[in-house]
Order: sequence, then C-alpha cells, then structure tokens
Amino acid sequence: MGKNIVEKIFGSHLAYGEMKAGTPVGLKVDQVYTQDATGTMAWLQFEAIGLDRVKVPLAVSYVDHNMMQSDYMNPDDHLFLQTVAARYGAYFSRPGNGICHQVHLEQFAAPGKIALGTDSHTPTGGGMGMIAIGVGGLDAATVMGGSPFEVTMPQVVKINLKGKLNRPWVTAMDVILEVLRRLTVKGGVGRIMEYGGPGVKDLNVTERATITNMGAELGATTSVFPSDKRTRFYLAAVGREGQWTELAADKGAKYAEVITIDLSAIEPMIARPHSPDNVVTVASLRGTKVDQVCIGSCTNSSYQSMKLVSSILKGNTVSERVNLLINPGSKQVYEMIAREGLTSDMIASGARMLEASCGPCIGMGGAPASGSVSVRSYNRNFKGRSGTKDAQVYLASPVSCAVFALRAEMVDPREAGLEIKAFKEPKKYLVNRSSLIPPKEDVSGVEVIKGPNIKEVPVREALKDSIDAEVLLKLGDNITTDDIMPAGSKVLPFRSNIPAISGFVFCNIDQCFSERANAAKAGGGGIIVGGENYGQGSSREHAAMAPMFLGVQAVIAKSFARIHRSNLINFGVIPFTFQRADDYGRIESGDRITLTGLHKAMDEGAVYAAQNTTKGFSFNLVSDLNSREKELIKKGGLLPYTREKASKG
Repeated sequence: MGKNIVEKIFGSHLAYGEMKAGTPVGLKVDQVYTQDATGTMAWLQFEAIGLDRVKVPLAVSYVDHNMMQSDYMNPDDHLFLQTVAARYGAYFSRPGNGICHQVHLEQFAAPGKIALGTDSHTPTGGGMGMIAIGVGGLDAATVMGGSPFEVTMPQVVKINLKGKLNRPWVTAMDVILEVLRRLTVKGGVGRIMEYGGPGVKDLNVTERATITNMGAELGATTSVFPSDKRTRFYLAAVGREGQWTELAADKGAKYAEVITIDLSAIEPMIARPHSPDNVVTVASLRGTKVDQVCIGSCTNSSYQSMKLVSSILKGNTVSERVNLLINPGSKQVYEMIAREGLTSDMIASGARMLEASCGPCIGMGGAPASGSVSVRSYNRNFKGRSGTKDAQVYLASPVSCAVFALRAEMVDPREAGLEIKAFKEPKKYLVNRSSLIPPKEDVSGVEVIKGPNIKEVPVREALKDSIDAEVLLKLGDNITTDDIMPAGSKVLPFRSNIPAISGFVFCNIDQCFSERANAAKAGGGGIIVGGENYGQGSSREHAAMAPMFLGVQAVIAKSFARIHRSNLINFGVIPFTFQRADDYGRIESGDRITLTGLHKAMDEGAVYAAQNTTKGFSFNLVSDLNSREKELIKKGGLLPYTREKASKG
C-alpha cells in the first residue's frame, strides 16, 4: 500500500510503537531548537538531567523574543543562553540574527528530517518538506538528552491544492486564512495537515512556510509539504543544495480526510478580532478604518514578503492617520533588502523599521493605542496579546497590510489603484552566518553564566493517592496560553524565574488568582475547570509550570490543546476530561472537589470518581493517559522521571 509523506518520515525515524492513529510512537529526532522566551527554562532543565553534551545531531539556541533591554534581566538571559550553548554543544543565534523559524528555514531546515522547537510555530519547517513540531521546553530538554520524542500518532489529512493564485495581490497568507475559515482553530487537533495536489507547484518554499507556520492556529500537530523541484531551487539558492532529497506521497496513499482548495478561487482574506479563524474576505470589510499596521513576524517576514511590501510603498506615503511598523524576519533578509535599496523605500514612505525579532507579535513593543484598529501580517490576534486590551486586532497578508497603511482603511488591494511588482524568486540568496556561533568541540573552561533573575527549575513531588482541592477558576472554551500565562514586556523577562512569573498567572482574567492559589496551596491546592480546546496557542510551558508552582493539582476540561496537555503532564498536573460534558455546567468557582484512589484508577484505565463536596454530588472524570504518561504523572513529571532513568543507566 502506498505511503503518505508523514508515514515515510515517521517510518524512517521510528524508535518504537506502531504508526496507527491514536497510539503513542517514539521518534528519533534530528534537530532541536529553542528561543529565549522558552529556552532559558529548557536549558536549565537540560542541565538538571546531568549530561555533558547534547545528544541530537543539531541543536540551536535562538534569541528573538525578549529583545528589549530596559534592565539587566533580558541581557542576562541572553548571556546564559550563549554560554550554555557553548558548554553543551549547540549553535547560538545572536540577538539581531532573526526570528528562529525564519533563520532555521534559511540555515538548517532540510527535507525528510524531524525537528522539535520550543515554540508553537516550529511547523514553519514543514514548508521545506520536514516534520517540524512545537513542544514544551522539558520535552526538548529530554530529547536533547538522547530520548526519543513520544507523540500520539495523529491522523493525516490531505489538503489537495489545485489551480494557481491570482498573484500578486493574493498570497500564501490568504490560503491559510481560508483553511482556518473552513476548519477553525480546533480543526487540526490530533491531525497533521499534508499538502499535495497540482497546486503545490505554484508555491515556493517561503510561501509554503507561511502556510505551515500558521497551520499551528488550526491546533494541528504540524503541517508538511512535499520536497520537489521548488524545494531544490530554494536550497540551491541558500547554498545547501546537497541537503535536498525528493519526497512525495505514493500513489494510493491513504488519508483520514481529503480537503480540496482551488487556489484560483481564493481572494484577499482577513481574520477579525479576536481569533485567527474569525475569517472573512477583505472586500466585506471595505471602509473599516485602520490606525496601526504591523508587517513581519515569523509568518510573513521573508525576503519575498519584504520585497512585495516595498514595491507597494515605493513612491507613496503612509497615511498620517496610520502608524506602520515593519520587522524583517532575519539579518539575512534585512541585509538583502538593504543592499537593494528596499529598506530606503520603506523608510521614505514613513514606515518604522524594527529589528529582526518577534517584536509586536509577542507584545514586545508596538502596542496599539487604546480602542484602535491594528492590522497585522502576524499569526495571532488573541485579545490583549498586542499589549492593549481593548485594541481590535486583525490579521491579513503583508500585501493587504501595505495597502491599508497607505489608505488608512480596509480596501480590497486589487481595487486600491496601486502598483505592485510581481516577485521573481532569486537564484541566489545572500548567505551570512556572522551571527551564528557554531558549537565548540573543546568546552574545557566554558563557564555557564547565570544572572540573579535565573532560578532553578521547580520540581513537583510524586503523585499522592488523593486530591482534595478548591476550584480556583472556571473558564469557557478556547482559553489560550496567553490567557493562562500572558506574554509582553512586563512578564516575559521573568521566564527564567518561576516564583516571580507565577504572580502573573491568569492576571488578565482574574487579578487575584495567584493570591488565591497561594492561599489554597497549604489546604490541598487548587483545580482549574475549562471548556473546549483548553490551552490553545503558544507552546509556552510556563502556562503549566507556574500553575503547578502555585499548587494546582489538576485541570478539568471538556478537551485540551495538544501541546498544553503534554506540558501539564510533564509537570505532574493531571489533565482530566469530563466523562459527561454536562457535568461542566454543575461546577462553579469555589466548589471543593475530592478524588480518591488515583493510583488504582490510573493503573486500571478506569474512570475517576469525583465528589463535589460543596454541592453534594458525584461525577466521573477520565484522563486518557497512555502508559508512559501515567508514569510521568506518578513520578511528579518528566524531569524526575528522566533523572531516575538516567541514574539507572
């Protein structure tokens, strides 16, 4: 029987398990990379395992999130990441070298490989024909320590592309917005999206990477394109043609579902506040005023995106009513557009050029004014993520964004009366590795430097046989990791200090949550109750680690997002689901929940009998843990589990 691309890559990396949807498989990993918002904790966790050197073929430590250096904390983290990379055999990407996903695509991504990254947009690499999966830092640390990566085998869904885009006004961003419109932010849960069909040939590697990058918003494990002549062309252009290999699905390959999209029928699309799947056509919002425009992020900051934007801005002036910010994705892109004079065209139009970093996308600067409309070529528009709670944030292609900046309102870019030059893919990209520090062979004398804000990793004690805890907070559907553990310039500097960052848990929903959780800690701890798709969004493990530090014993939800569920397990917090969804409505904040016989119920795979002692009723919970996950929970999480295995040899 023919194999699809996912089966081919998984099969060549299989360490254990059966490639049957819904069952756990262990995968050998080729590449692991971290970024500074998650990397400090990941590397502290790797240190805690007690090994002398990373055991994966390639490891990279990037700095791209915490770039604002208003005090000592962020630069201290950067110094730690540089010295820990030197000590343990990883590349270090210096501040200013660019956004991890864009740089990794340029410098390291290769067809047929498997990569893990401590960022939910790691699937960017799928545009290169590789399996690239976002994970929590502790998963990355244990894989860098030589362990296989365990994942529940996803279903594989084929996105069958036909036709060609109506270029240059319709872009790859419009394609993924159309996919989100159809499938929603829950449509990819438990799935890998494999792109195929004749329309694939119309998309180059950076366009494919835009689609796989934002595929994270579907909740998908990852997304992947074939490796073909266009892949080879790009690799040759960046000086890595020798890493090319052809990779395509066999005839007769099987899929859980096939979804067909006609590229020629797609028009400029836009996501309305406050979700990436709240998608409509740009034409339907014609005349909506625009106050701020941001172009870039890991989704749309390639050389192609920058060149198209500069073409529109050249000779024109940004509206006096609009603030336009542009952040190219990498030093390489920045240098290329600077050498061609494209940066000058952007500056002359009135754009503000930011450094090659995540910037406004993660709430690091560029916050919009109160109540204003901001349109961004980014991947997320969750409420408050921009740094301004009442801002109305939309997501659109970089081409549409450039048009809006000039017109100060939303207008179908095809009808704006502006000129744009069609993009021709270059045969040769500028390659400059001056800000990539390679691994050191001789690490004698290398000192890992830790500033005063860097604290040791908190570890949970082993699972007790009962839980008697208060429901600290009850939440609705689609709670994001931004809701649980906010980002932004006030919070991110504490990413390597769990005691300090725990004071911000749920602060945008309930300012007293951390105080209440600390008070409940001595009396058995707390429980959080959520709806569908709890923990969607970023891979940030702090959204699990900080609640654990505050004494949260369990999260009970209707369903969980994949990465957050894994992170909860990694830190010994049980992710329960309701056996009967109706029981969700019977529980309120302040109720006390009791569970006994946890070990027996876990061993037998049975339901967990819970009591709401406040209201005097019982209900059942399930956990759906596989055998390895049960062991992690019992030991108190992945770190104590890994330490014990390492001590036994």
